[in-house]
Amino acid sequence: MELMAIDRFERFFRLVASIDVDKEDLRRFNDLINRKVYDLLVRGEAIAKSNDRDIIQPNDLPITKGLQECIHAFRNINEEISLSAILDQLTKLPPLDLDYNDETRAQLPEIAGGLGVALARSFNIFDEDVKNPLPQHWDKAFRMFDLLL
Repeated sequence: MELMAIDRFERFFRLVASIDVDKEDLRRFNDLINRKVYDLLVRGEAIAKSNDRDIIQPNDLPITKGLQECIHAFRNINEEISLSAILDQLTKLPPLDLDYNDETRAQLPEIAGGLGVALARSFNIFDEDVKNPLPQHWDKAFRMFDLLL
């Protein structure tokens, strides 16, 4: 990840949850985001198939109310630090049986950003005093996100 992108992600985590992250945290962040985007797309694929469609549309993705609120929060933050283009490059589009329409593809960076907001806020739930997430915080976040998404 280029230095400019690292600075933006560090600022993102400070703005969202007043925490500091390092390069290893950013690798974990990228891994979590790609896993959860994949999980959302797999569910979206199943919903599209159940509706006899051969393409995944945005409304097929199982976006919860809480994630939708985090996406809105990300949009506000994104205006200030411009992370969408970076998230678009980092978010992998896994091969599935069905393809995504352009609108679905276009929404993935904001969904990834919303997941990032939820992730950053989760650290404060695990430990109100956390300033630098430890590996055990990341482990809890992965387990919680796997449970809920």
